[in-house]
Amino acid sequence: MNTPPPPSPEPPHPLGKWPSYLHLSDIRGLAQLATQGTLGVAELAEQVQGHVYKAVAVPFGAAGQKFVDSAAGRSGVKKMGITGLVYGSVKGVTRLVGGGVDALLSHLVPRVGPQASSPQREAVLSALNGVLGDQLRDTANPLTIHMSLRHQGQSLPLEKAALAQRLPAATTKLLVLVHGLCMNDLQWRSSSPAGEHDHGEALALALGYTPVYLHYNSGLHTSDNGQQLAALLEQLWQAWPQAVQELTLLTHSMGGLVARSACHHGEQAGHLWRQGLKNLVFLGTPHHGAPLESLGNWVDTLLGRSAVTLPFAKIGQVRSSGITDLRYGYVLASSWQDADRFGRAPDSREPLPLPDSVACFTVAASLSEQAGKLQDQLIGDGLVPVPSALGQHEDAQHCLAFATDKQWVVQGMNHMELLSRLEVTRQLVRWLTAPAST
Repeated sequence: MNTPPPPSPEPPHPLGKWPSYLHLSDIRGLAQLATQGTLGVAELAEQVQGHVYKAVAVPFGAAGQKFVDSAAGRSGVKKMGITGLVYGSVKGVTRLVGGGVDALLSHLVPRVGPQASSPQREAVLSALNGVLGDQLRDTANPLTIHMSLRHQGQSLPLEKAALAQRLPAATTKLLVLVHGLCMNDLQWRSSSPAGEHDHGEALALALGYTPVYLHYNSGLHTSDNGQQLAALLEQLWQAWPQAVQELTLLTHSMGGLVARSACHHGEQAGHLWRQGLKNLVFLGTPHHGAPLESLGNWVDTLLGRSAVTLPFAKIGQVRSSGITDLRYGYVLASSWQDADRFGRAPDSREPLPLPDSVACFTVAASLSEQAGKLQDQLIGDGLVPVPSALGQHEDAQHCLAFATDKQWVVQGMNHMELLSRLEVTRQLVRWLTAPAST
């Protein structure tokens, strides 16, 4: 009996093995990032070597300077020397290969056609946008998220007839949920042994809201996202199938800063949605900043004090504008315009109070099981200190005037659990069923 030969192994895919949930356009975007990253590493190595050259050359005076490129803005490595030619060759080959891969993928993407997304893919894209969102936008990277309002993970058409068809059960009570940094609209839904939970769906069932979820690039300045959100809410208001009687914004973390900025822009533009906004709810919002970004800024400053370590500061400075806005909780463009966002500077924000004629509620969480611990003041829920989430500030002009009955500090809960814990939902129901008072 003849034994059949073993099957021939499949030839390797020219792009290697990629997670199945990624689209071809995503792979193109990641390839662009890889090219930029390789160029950045080569530039970093060149700058470090150049600064070492400069430091070594100093004791040798004019003789040592012959081996250093001392022109302003140069790394210190002579472009026409052996070392400079090596770096130039590495960067040239990287650009050539990267450009070829990008051209190939750009040709293939249209042939693939539309592809369904998945929670895994959305999580990867939202994390990348949170960290690198402004760079992705500025380089027109296919990974860039463009702001939209969604329902069940799909963008909503902001035209009355089309929206009525998509949401045939739309009510007169509109709830818009705004996620935080590095997150997306699907992450309002959480799973546990007790089942799946979504604050939006729970409030729809309990109070008759129709939930709509914002999806946005959280790596952009909060003020830029706030301006975009204000315009988008006005489109939603005009296109809503019913006459809206109640609009509520439910926000988590950075989403609260974006919402406060949107209220400011909506007031300036005279938007109808701003006049109809009844409730604004914050879950773990860093109104006055988050310690992790303050620590990152301190590291930037420390590395920048030495010519040799200065290039390494650029590694930390790849973080997005959205992240650096969290140092003090920026909500207005005036806080960051004409300033070095990586520079060490005191809090010089223009004060922005809570919006008028709106019932504003805030939830702060703490990892501590007991109230009043130093831990509440320093790290709170692990990311946002309790005073920051409550809008408290040593400078009275920055304090946010939350009424006592519209504040809630929950012990033994972390930042992400604010999205999934049932006691948070119950508190929201109690607040949103109470008689209106602002």
